[in-house]
Amino acid sequence: MELSAEIAALRAGTGDPGRLVGEFRRAVLLVPRADGSVDSTGGLISALSGGIRWFYAFTDEKALARFAVARGEAGREWPFLAILGARLVDAVVPEVDGPAGVAVNIADPDGSMLFPPVAGIVPDAYAVDVETESGSVAGVA
Repeated sequence: MELSAEIAALRAGTGDPGRLVGEFRRAVLLVPRADGSVDSTGGLISALSGGIRWFYAFTDEKALARFAVARGEAGREWPFLAILGARLVDAVVPEVDGPAGVAVNIADPDGSMLFPPVAGIVPDAYAVDVETESGSVAGVA
């Protein structure tokens, strides 16, 4: 089952959280670039909410287009990085100063899903619900 279908199943109360996370990790997600560039030096669009950096990611170009319309920016080009969900949480999240998660299809009221910085989604060293050996919570300064 694809990620969008897993999100719909979970939201309908018939999905399995483990299957959802697995599908998220296998999915190729489109993550818009913050500076509009297509080279590797550009940052990724994200937002800070509740002390968490949320990367915007989309399951397809139509979902990204709905996001652009919702932001009132449909008239401009939206360069994006195509990346596996696993790579996004395993390689990009650890580069963020503080806790970070992924907001998928955020402009779709009935099809969005948040993947927060918790164990089982992001590496334990960056999960806000895991205590380190020093007794502090990982990922929180």
